[in-house]
Amino acid sequence: MKYLVTEPEEALGPGLRADLLDTWVAATNAGGAVGYTAPAPVEQIAENLDGALGRVAAGMDLLGVLHNGERYVGMGMLVNRGSALQAHWRTVLRVMVHPESQGTGAGRILMEGLRGSAVDLGLEQLQLTIRSGLGLEKFYGPLGYRVVGTHPRAIRVSPTDYRDEITLVLDL
Repeated sequence: MKYLVTEPEEALGPGLRADLLDTWVAATNAGGAVGYTAPAPVEQIAENLDGALGRVAAGMDLLGVLHNGERYVGMGMLVNRGSALQAHWRTVLRVMVHPESQGTGAGRILMEGLRGSAVDLGLEQLQLTIRSGLGLEKFYGPLGYRVVGTHPRAIRVSPTDYRDEITLVLDL
């Protein structure tokens, strides 16, 4: 498994898009906290992915991907909020690994790659949010992320299932 940074001119490649769309749909259908709930709304995910890839192609955001030697099986983004006052940090967004590659250390490789990319950019902090109830703190804690806040009931998974959004920060 190899971590790669997608160059802006590569971001709109059809092979990359197809693999990342497949990963996002599969992660959603497997119960991953990646912005949607199963069954995956493929058209909405495709629209969101196209917007994200457009920001990467424009040089606004960084896209880190995992390649298993055959195809792309994971992704994560360092998103720039566009404010000079926040230029020293990025939001980590759209972190996911295809379910077929989970349990292999792929998530750790992806997160360590994103951390290295942030250091290369001269950043001081990374921030991300997670959905409560999935135990994701156990994954991010050993990577150095610490909880800095909780937004109660910020995520409505269904009409009767609300989750907290937990904010974590990593100092670089």
